[in-house]
Amino acid sequence: MISRLNELQKETFAQFKENIKDCNLIDSSDEYIVKWLVARNFDVDQAEKMLRRSLEWRRTNRIDGIEEQWEPPVVLVKYYPMGIIGNDKHSCPVWVVSFGNADWRGILQSVSKKDYLRYICYMAEKSFSEMRKNALQTQKPVTYQTFIIDMDGLSMRQMSYKPFREVGIEGIKLSEANYPESLRRVFIINAPKAFTFVFSMVKPFLHQVTLDKISVFGFDKNEWSAALLKEIDADQLPVYYGGTMTDPNGDPKCSSKICLGGEVPQSYYLEVVKPTPKKYMTSLTLSSGSKKKLEYKIIQANSVLKWEFMTEEGDIGFGIHYVERNGERVDLVNNERIESNLIMEEGEVVCTRPVLYVVEFDNSYSYLRSKKIWYRIIVDLPSSNTPYEEFARKQE
Repeated sequence: MISRLNELQKETFAQFKENIKDCNLIDSSDEYIVKWLVARNFDVDQAEKMLRRSLEWRRTNRIDGIEEQWEPPVVLVKYYPMGIIGNDKHSCPVWVVSFGNADWRGILQSVSKKDYLRYICYMAEKSFSEMRKNALQTQKPVTYQTFIIDMDGLSMRQMSYKPFREVGIEGIKLSEANYPESLRRVFIINAPKAFTFVFSMVKPFLHQVTLDKISVFGFDKNEWSAALLKEIDADQLPVYYGGTMTDPNGDPKCSSKICLGGEVPQSYYLEVVKPTPKKYMTSLTLSSGSKKKLEYKIIQANSVLKWEFMTEEGDIGFGIHYVERNGERVDLVNNERIESNLIMEEGEVVCTRPVLYVVEFDNSYSYLRSKKIWYRIIVDLPSSNTPYEEFARKQE
């Protein structure tokens, strides 16, 4: 990509590189760094802001080392329908996603949304590890990946499942913000007419640069297999997709290398037990149409802000942001409606900056019903195992 920049873009890149020389990047290559500029149309200030926020997101959510330090839920390993099958003609990892064959309802009834989104990050980091390995082998930059998304078997029952739509959009936002310009090509194959409904929901959250890399095909195998073979050698592609690769047992889909999804047994489903308040929790009541902010002044960088809460009736909006010394607001946990009346909500973030952090409960969307919330929020200092609880100033 660097060789294709014009003179003005090269000057902009040099300035951007100078601005971020203090950043500890997961990849210090020029090919990786320029992606952040491309994602922000070569606006140096916006690209730097995007990159620095992503680095803080990585620290806050402990993304570095996630492959070694986090063990994904078994149901995701067994039923999340994707895997790396080989490399394309540019040495980029090729992922196959058996999207249409997935039991998205079953998956999301078997894991928390937090674990689902963390698995997306886990797989993204796995792909980056594969890119780095390919770069070492080929002695040239490898910073992209290719996707084959197979829609065969797509069910509107799965697509109409609201939690799947919501977490899918959140996953796309997460990927666009933290893994920009990671796609070389995306082939969507066996797309039924219903796919236009799915794609229409996704498109507003994708940058035009990303959309330009997506090719959509129907059920004409001759058409889409020819397109795949232009980008991927036959020995790197399963027979089912037009290549020559099979499993040792002759499986043309190579299910030993990639998870093909399938129905999730109900034995994996999470037991839904209506939560009850714990003795150490504090209660507050939010009237209809209102919000409540709890403010925490973090005095030591890398303190850990932990939360636990439930509502007696109905869901509640929840989000966390911090306020820079210049007054700028930075969202850490996007405000989203949580069904904390069905399950106790728990989580934590690493507070990398010693500034004011704000936890917000939001009932502004409810015009008729007030909500009673039971919660506990603590801050663990990095220098001590002893948590302290700080009384928060409450604001309407």
